[in-house]
Amino acid sequence: MPVLARGPLEIDRGEVERQAAEQRLPDLRRPQPFPFDSRHAVLAATFAKRTGRAVAFSLAAMRQAFNAGRDLSDLDNVLIAAAACELHPRAVLQGIESRAVAEALDAAAERAAALGVRELPAVVAAEDSA
Repeated sequence: MPVLARGPLEIDRGEVERQAAEQRLPDLRRPQPFPFDSRHAVLAATFAKRTGRAVAFSLAAMRQAFNAGRDLSDLDNVLIAAAACELHPRAVLQGIESRAVAEALDAAAERAAALGVRELPAVVAAEDSA
């Protein structure tokens, strides 16, 4: 579930670069400014989740941000990422502006907080009920 971070993020840039180099990933190109306001991107990811393309969109958005160095607070850059996973720009714009999508994002943030999520990204595994 996409979640928008609340409050400032603490990023160990050296550790991120070390791990990227260790995994032989392309050099990181941080967008300016960084960190950026990711609300449009996270709303688009929430919309993409409804279409079954959350992972594809999220990967495309991260490539735009950290391989191309594009600021995801710029809506055009979010739409480029959406196009990469075959989401129509008009549909994404409607999704970003949709009250239902905003409410789903807010609900996801509340759920993450209730589960004790303190850092993003995070993976929450369902408890085994057996």
